[in-house]
Amino acid sequence: MRSRSYDPDLTPPWKKSAPAPEVAAEPDLVVEEAATGFCGAVVRCEKTAEGLTVTLEDRFGKHRVFPMVPRGFLIDGRAVTLVRPRAAPAPRGPLLSASGSVAVPGAKARVARAGRIYVEGRHDAELVERVWGHDLRVEGVVVEYLEGVDDLPAIVADFGPAPDARLGVLVDHLVPGSKESRIAASVTGEDVLVVGHPFIDVWEAVKPASVGIREWPRVPRGQDWKTGVCRALGWDMSTGEAWQRILASVRTYKDLRPELLGSVEHLIDFVTAP
Repeated sequence: MRSRSYDPDLTPPWKKSAPAPEVAAEPDLVVEEAATGFCGAVVRCEKTAEGLTVTLEDRFGKHRVFPMVPRGFLIDGRAVTLVRPRAAPAPRGPLLSASGSVAVPGAKARVARAGRIYVEGRHDAELVERVWGHDLRVEGVVVEYLEGVDDLPAIVADFGPAPDARLGVLVDHLVPGSKESRIAASVTGEDVLVVGHPFIDVWEAVKPASVGIREWPRVPRGQDWKTGVCRALGWDMSTGEAWQRILASVRTYKDLRPELLGSVEHLIDFVTAP
């Protein structure tokens, strides 16, 4: 009589959990720890005597360490298994910065130029720093925060642009016929350059695929755009938390739309021109 082999796991098939996808715990990846609900960005992975651990940082800067167990984390509500990232291969050719320019390892920030770049909106300024921060420090260009385009005429008057102290300005939603375009035209001159992007908000300047969505939702007029986007995408979080999630998805210029890339590069060239 032929013997039969039996699977020692007697759990019915319909009760077995499907294997969770493995996701590399790359820096800045935002995950939720399944057991505690702690949400944060990956800071580092470490090998300890107990096994692999991951350190997460929440939006308040608090760090917590968790074991990298199977199905131990959630991304967009779906269980995943975090794994240690593969070691990056040795770079070939020159090292590039996030903006795609040749990086200068160990370079100290040069003395600040007289010229400045003003960026409307705190999120816009954070995005510019994330992608072009290295380039701006090497060139000695200081980025100032512009709270609103209505303040622009007074800022230009106080700054006193000159050939050796040019002023560049990045404005949100700069489209023909808008209030922003009229104010921009009133201050533009040989030593002042005002450019912008056509998006309702700089969130849209980040490619949807980089954020992990198909497209940016259309929000009906009269609604707060950021709140409407979070609602449409099913993001149960504040707009501030949503922005940190979006910002963490941007690693290089390849994650941004060309409309924003061209505007920022134009400003840097304008301010740093001899």
